[in-house]
Amino acid sequence: MADEFSVESVYAELLGRAPENKMEPRLAPLFRAMDVLGEPNKAFPIIHVTGTNGKTSTARMIESVLRAHGLSTGRYTSPHLSRVTERISIDGHPVPDETFVRIWDEIRPYLQIVDSELEAAGEPRLTYFECLTILGFAIFADQPVNVAVIEVGLGGITDATNVGDGQVSVITPISLDHTDLLGDTTEDIAYEKAGIIKPGGYLISAAQPLDAAQVLLDKAKDVGVPFRFEGVEFGVESRTVAVGGQVVNIQGIAGRYPELLVPLHGAHQAQNAAVAVAALEAFFGGEKELDFEVLQEGFSNVTSPGRLEVVRTAPTIVVDAAHNPDGIRASAAALQEAFTFTRLVPVVGVLKEKDAEEILRQLKESLGGMAEEFCFTQSNSPRAVPAAELAELAVELGFGEDNVHIAEKLDDALEWAVERAEANDDLSGGVLVTGSITLVAEARILLGKTEA
Repeated sequence: MADEFSVESVYAELLGRAPENKMEPRLAPLFRAMDVLGEPNKAFPIIHVTGTNGKTSTARMIESVLRAHGLSTGRYTSPHLSRVTERISIDGHPVPDETFVRIWDEIRPYLQIVDSELEAAGEPRLTYFECLTILGFAIFADQPVNVAVIEVGLGGITDATNVGDGQVSVITPISLDHTDLLGDTTEDIAYEKAGIIKPGGYLISAAQPLDAAQVLLDKAKDVGVPFRFEGVEFGVESRTVAVGGQVVNIQGIAGRYPELLVPLHGAHQAQNAAVAVAALEAFFGGEKELDFEVLQEGFSNVTSPGRLEVVRTAPTIVVDAAHNPDGIRASAAALQEAFTFTRLVPVVGVLKEKDAEEILRQLKESLGGMAEEFCFTQSNSPRAVPAAELAELAVELGFGEDNVHIAEKLDDALEWAVERAEANDDLSGGVLVTGSITLVAEARILLGKTEA
């Protein structure tokens, strides 16, 4: 069994290839790597998932139901919350350390061939994300898995994962995020995401802004694939809050699934569930009605770490990886629906490439009177906005100087927030850690959640 150090040393080696900031998007080196490795990207069918919000939860739902069907699965998602092996999952669990290290050792000489060709052409060698993606494909081919659920890293057209062709292309809700890289409108962003729609595939899309939907529709028609949109051919008929989640009635593209128990909170997770159901129906032979009991078994096993996840009680601490305005809005609504906090103390950290102003404005608006005091902090990421800067922005946005607390270290921030949540003696106060995935990842580890 490989020890922890081996995975850590591979991770250090990968991080040594951190992305070139000014790098042009590219796919050619990925195809070259697949070529020298014997095309692991063609070794298994792929369900390819992109979108702005909900990718990881949707991927986890799809994977869980595939497993309930008795299929062996690979799932590639990013980023990770505690360890890099979480990004490459086999049958619902992070790839074993030993496999991660063994396959990396096997493919390293081949990657060096591609690196030297790139360097000879005056181009940057394979990046961290490119290498991890190649490693994921190689591990899934080595297993071999029956099907892989692959989440796009960023965008679509030139994302490293696009070296694989999805039998089903799934597009979760598109909104503005990564505008510096993907464009300033949902239409521009949709052009990027539409890059994963390939001939021979099948498009399943969540409900989208009109301009984005048009782009996806045009691309599907252009490459000649069937397409189904939430709100037109499928969707959530109704839902009710239940203990530990919700009961959802879903109209699929092939069948109707009443009273499906989904153990995740919020309207956005019901929407993700409907998209997952349609993707599964499309995967199993175009449009095949799913067996209700198998579907329910798959859903009952779904978890989505870092998504409105309770990591401690008394007081309740919830972590949520929302990191753009639409994500914040969806999570705030779900939080108010699923929990009965009389007061909530948000602990907030944001990364520099995000729209901090809109995130804060949305937080204040969405949480309303439930949250009066806010603690601004920062994760250890070099991309984190300094806590004091966030606090200053909050004051400018009208949060009120007396309601804003600064704690540069997350453990201090949590300690302060817990104290404030407990200040009104009725045990109904809570703490919400949100604003960036890096902050949520650190909070989970601090609070003893090492599994994701």
